Amino acid sequence: MEIHAKQIRPDDQNRANRARMLISCPDGPGIVAAVSHFLHQHGANIVQSDQYTMDPSGGMFFMRIEFDLPQLESNLAKLEADFADVATRFEMEWSLSAVSRKKRLAIFVSKEDHCLVELLWQWQAGDLDADIALVVSNHLDMKNYVESFGIPYHHIPVTADTKKEAEQRQLEVIGNDVDVIILARYMQIISPTFIEHYRNRIINIHHSFLPAFVGGKPYAQAYNRGVKIIGATAHYVTEELDGGPIIEQDVQRVSHGDNVTELKRIGRTIERVVLARAVKWHVEDRVLVHENKTVVF
Repeated sequence: MEIHAKQIRPDDQNRANRARMLISCPDGPGIVAAVSHFLHQHGANIVQSDQYTMDPSGGMFFMRIEFDLPQLESNLAKLEADFADVATRFEMEWSLSAVSRKKRLAIFVSKEDHCLVELLWQWQAGDLDADIALVVSNHLDMKNYVESFGIPYHHIPVTADTKKEAEQRQLEVIGNDVDVIILARYMQIISPTFIEHYRNRIINIHHSFLPAFVGGKPYAQAYNRGVKIIGATAHYVTEELDGGPIIEQDVQRVSHGDNVTELKRIGRTIERVVLARAVKWHVEDRVLVHENKTVVF
């Protein structure tokens, strides 16, 4: 099978001087004015700005700004240092990043390939603005396919007796140069120790039926109950199983005429689309986490 190199986005040349800023802070007067004035003083031009207030009286304020700044690479460190005064004044949690610095992804997968394939397709087409650093799996099923893209594939078996050692090996192969981990139908529970290394940087996908069905064979359970809606949820991983902040969800109506095989087919389609959206929004710095919720711009 011939795999072509990932396409280069046509606007890559124009993004060298673009940066993004994410801000979370207690709401109050003057925040937008202070941030805008700061960027203007430093010669930046705001090209997009989104904001949301949970409650104007005592709530939280969230903001995402994209701006252009000439010679961004040489000016970014000074901009970050100077903004600290504004951040302190408004008690901000904030981040500043260059758009040209693509986030590096580690994808974890077991045997089901649909979510992984979707991410690889979008990456190859240039629609996923990130670099896939490596794929980690507890099975060998996807090794040849992944390596045909020129992406390293690390097979790390996991059993109940070797889980701790396997996670240590996973952390070693990931190293210190991965921004986010994607669980693309990786059928192992992530330990609290592992989660702590990547707080709000592990994205999982799982089926979410209404009503929800736990345990094995969820599609068979759903079929036996005659569900009319099935769906999927992408969320950040926390110590609470499938209980982390939700990034994206979607559903589709089904009927009594859909058997278990058809429910699985529909479910796989929803899962891969929902996960790809969540990953895209994360790498584009569109997601802010507050407690166990997200604001997605």
